[in-house]
Amino acid sequence: MRMIVLAPLLAAIPSAALAEPLTFDAALRRAGSEAPSLKASASGVDAARSAETASGQLPDPTLSVGIDNFPISGPPAFSFTRDSMTMARIGVEQAFPNPAKRRAQRERAQADIGIAEAGAAIEAQNVRLETALAWVDLYYAKRRLAQLQVLDQSLGDLQATVSARLASGSARPSAALEPEQLRAAVSDRRSELTADVGKARARLARFTGDPEAEIAGDPPMLDVDRAELAAGLAELPRLQSLDSQTKAADAETELARADKRPDWRVNTSYGRRDPAYGDMVSVGVSIDLPLFAKRRQDPKIAARASEAERARLMRAAGEREVVAALDGDLADHAMHHQRLMNARNTLVPLATRRAELDMASYAAGKLDLGSALLSTLALAEAEVDALAREADVARDAIRINFTYGETQP
Repeated sequence: MRMIVLAPLLAAIPSAALAEPLTFDAALRRAGSEAPSLKASASGVDAARSAETASGQLPDPTLSVGIDNFPISGPPAFSFTRDSMTMARIGVEQAFPNPAKRRAQRERAQADIGIAEAGAAIEAQNVRLETALAWVDLYYAKRRLAQLQVLDQSLGDLQATVSARLASGSARPSAALEPEQLRAAVSDRRSELTADVGKARARLARFTGDPEAEIAGDPPMLDVDRAELAAGLAELPRLQSLDSQTKAADAETELARADKRPDWRVNTSYGRRDPAYGDMVSVGVSIDLPLFAKRRQDPKIAARASEAERARLMRAAGEREVVAALDGDLADHAMHHQRLMNARNTLVPLATRRAELDMASYAAGKLDLGSALLSTLALAEAEVDALAREADVARDAIRINFTYGETQP
């Protein structure tokens, strides 16, 4: 009975734990342990390692069973005992691929492990990046939404002032509608920002597994060092994957070359005859003869060599692409930082000053209420835009560092 009473409370504990606000680092840790794609990648690595154990091993022996020299004509026809050559045979054959082929098979399996590990590292990097961006997007979407709440409060105060003027007869009747019109415009903007919050929370929930994902704390302050990032580009999972693909192509070339070396097989069999005759044992060796290499092995070797050269060229192209992408992202980061400084130092102060002057002019009866409200709305938009620009800078720093810098989960 006690367990029945406590069961609902115990069941609620995991969901309550998930509902706790996540700091930036906590969100990354949870994504690293909860993201299904990372577990899938780990299973792929395990599969490649298991396959590597079997690579380069001797093939299974072959068991053969049969009847030899069974007569079908003459006096001993269809008899198992009238012909001295008729016997039941059982034999075993073992194939021995040449050592070069087995070595190339092991190298190919090791390259497959490298490809799987690089793929897992790429997925871990993507999960960390997307989780970090979702966290930052949620953080700034909520801040922009809170900024509109301040405007709502000021509109409430303004509505009281307008009502007082209407009562005294110092304002025209249509002035009572202007705060409501502005509030409707703010409501539309709030709906957009609320949608941004919902989308960011959904993306964060995708990786953390928390359907009610919430954030806590501030985003990290990340420095962007181009020299340091460029020095570590060779260690990026994407380029490591291309390196492993090159090794795999080289191993395939070695496998093709190994076909020019003969494989051989050993077989032995035991023949049981009629007790009136003696039993027999046979032992033999068979060897492949690659005598027509120009039309068989050589074209395959050339094809695999071309694939290996293609893999090396793709690796070089991939490195150039990464360098170009880094420089492009750095240029965007510099541009976004300049726009943020312009907003903080120029646009927001000007919008603030203009709103103050227009409201003072309205209070003095020198400006209509509509113009004063538009200045107030412009100030709110400038402040929201400044937060959006700050979010762009934070996103750039995270994207650059998580894409070209950190490679470990």
